[in-house]
Amino acid sequence: MDLGTIFFTGLLTGGLTCLAVQGGLLATTIAQREEEKFKEKVKVSGNALPILSFLVAKIIAYTILGYLLGLLGSVVQLSATARLIMTVAVAIFMIGTALNLLNVHPFFRYFIIQPPRFITRLVRNQSKSRGIFAPAILGAFTVFIPCGTTQAMMALAIASGNPLYGAAILAAFTLGTSPVFFTLGYLATKLGDAMHQKFLKVAAYALIALAVFNLNGAIALTGSNFTFENILTNISCVISFCDRDFGPSKVQAAAVVTDATITISSAGYTPNELSVKAGSQVTLRIVNTDGGGCAQAFTLPRYNIQKIVPIGSSDTITFTAPDEPGTQLAFMCSMGMYRGTINVI
Repeated sequence: MDLGTIFFTGLLTGGLTCLAVQGGLLATTIAQREEEKFKEKVKVSGNALPILSFLVAKIIAYTILGYLLGLLGSVVQLSATARLIMTVAVAIFMIGTALNLLNVHPFFRYFIIQPPRFITRLVRNQSKSRGIFAPAILGAFTVFIPCGTTQAMMALAIASGNPLYGAAILAAFTLGTSPVFFTLGYLATKLGDAMHQKFLKVAAYALIALAVFNLNGAIALTGSNFTFENILTNISCVISFCDRDFGPSKVQAAAVVTDATITISSAGYTPNELSVKAGSQVTLRIVNTDGGGCAQAFTLPRYNIQKIVPIGSSDTITFTAPDEPGTQLAFMCSMGMYRGTINVI
């Protein structure tokens, strides 16, 4: 894949697919900056500097990561557990920032990122240093929470085996995602003074919504069925009739297999339910026909397995099914958005 194609992949799909997670960090830094301006009674003039700081730091961080991935290969790749921890940490940070914006308690002011004092002394304009420092930190922090499309590019950087080309791959892709992030951020800074308080409230509620979305994905990544979707479905089934069967017949409906092919498409995983025999050796062939975004990162949390399968490629996963019949093995994308179940019988 040439660098031009990689750039347009970021421009056309990367920005949108990564916005749910990384967009929350950008919204966080904008909201913090707007709150500082309001408290200091600084006039808002559509200042794009914090946004540019976020994006430049993000591009630099991913370029360095691409170099390391090309140099060191898969050793540098974060495990599924590490990504889970980072996702939860980001969600907590976003909720803390939102509660600070809503002035819930003075404790939440500690969620506001400030530069170290020695850096502040080196910069003559302290307000300007804060406007650059916090967004830059959060922009660099996005390397720890890559979305599915980004992970596919990271896999491409690893496969290149060339540090310079690995750096070029992630730099081109991240540069392609930048227009979407810049547009979102710049529109937010164009709000007038009279709209500051309303913006802070809207930003706070938006951050909470994004944090809940991230936490829901993190819960799914643990392999738990205790997700918001399942809870809402169960509540709905209590007050209405559901056209589904919770009995053993549902588990038996899918043929018992030891070898199966799961296809990744734009709609998710097909089939999204399999049955395997307890204690058997299972081989899954993952084929990606046209599935973009996080669907490319096929994850099996029970075994801490994750395979990045770019469009047009395939990979194989082998594992031993649990010995206990009735066990359910969840599989999903790296963000928990697309899911399926392997029933052990």
